[in-house]
Amino acid sequence: MTRKTVLNDTHRALGARMVDFGGWDMPLNYGSQIEEHHAVRRDAGMFDVSHMTVVDLHGPRTREFLRRLLANNVDKLKKAGKALYSCMLNERGGVIDDLIVYFLADDFFRVIVNAATRDKDLAWINTHAAPFGVAVTERSDLAMIAVQGPQARDKMLGLLSPATREGVAAIGKFVAAEAEGPDAIRLFIARTGYTGEDGFEIIVAARDAVALWDRLKDAGVVPCGLGARDTLRLEAGMNLYGQDMDEEVSPWEANLGWTIALDAGRDFIGRNALEQQQAAGVGRVMIGLVMDDKGVLRHGQRVATPLGDGEILSGSFAPTLGKSIAFARVPVGAHAGLQVDIRGRLVPVRVVKYPFVRDGRSQLEA
Repeated sequence: MTRKTVLNDTHRALGARMVDFGGWDMPLNYGSQIEEHHAVRRDAGMFDVSHMTVVDLHGPRTREFLRRLLANNVDKLKKAGKALYSCMLNERGGVIDDLIVYFLADDFFRVIVNAATRDKDLAWINTHAAPFGVAVTERSDLAMIAVQGPQARDKMLGLLSPATREGVAAIGKFVAAEAEGPDAIRLFIARTGYTGEDGFEIIVAARDAVALWDRLKDAGVVPCGLGARDTLRLEAGMNLYGQDMDEEVSPWEANLGWTIALDAGRDFIGRNALEQQQAAGVGRVMIGLVMDDKGVLRHGQRVATPLGDGEILSGSFAPTLGKSIAFARVPVGAHAGLQVDIRGRLVPVRVVKYPFVRDGRSQLEA
């Protein structure tokens, strides 16, 4: 059965085109996907991300548990509100999911996992939490709205009570704070996002989500669907679980080596496999591609290289750039002479570093 967020009726009233996304009935766009994309790059847009799963972890051994569960090290989180991006791995070093974890107190951490992986994530977390005595609580009573763009912070801050506005305005990136919104709504506001723009991801009680959405819309924040969210995150060089990595792909192969903390003495799940891969050398890597010819790069297309075939992972037309871009997984060392098979025609592509767009500007010639 398809699930619905608390904002479902609101999306439909706005004329959204709805699609199934990981078992959720979600808005793809409200009209022009490209206009929504540009709204986030140039001003401020908002996304219903209530399909994401919020999991609260409680217990005196919660930090110890997360040191075991995650490839990144939660010991980096020393101040309440600080967040960390990490992969959660299986014993083979494959990615079960990528997630964000927040340190809220010595015995309280909050984890945000992906919608499509909810069931397996909860099962994995519960299994490994039990020996540590950690209580795992899925917060189905909460909703989440992402407000993103160069004007997003100012527009959101304008809705906060004077008593909490200054504190939220001062938080750095990957930090969260409690705040009071319009009509005394309680908010958990994190300076995080999935678009490459500044802004907030806001967790709010489900009963207050529609009111917050409406106030943001009145403040000039543009409703945006999953279509724009996907082109924005690709331009920003951000991985999508299920396309760019999965349980058969390690962080080394997904260009996520920077999320692995091989600290001395920390035995996290998948560490042995990662160390073996590192010592032997991986045979394939994830790279960025841009196509200067007409056409669109799409998931699953074959990438012909002098060292053997690769594959397009995430690919799309990039509205900010006016070109098609993609992530591809190719043999190590394949950096020149690459072509993509588009309906039997080999089209040249060039390898570029990503992010493709930073702070709203192209990085292709930077």
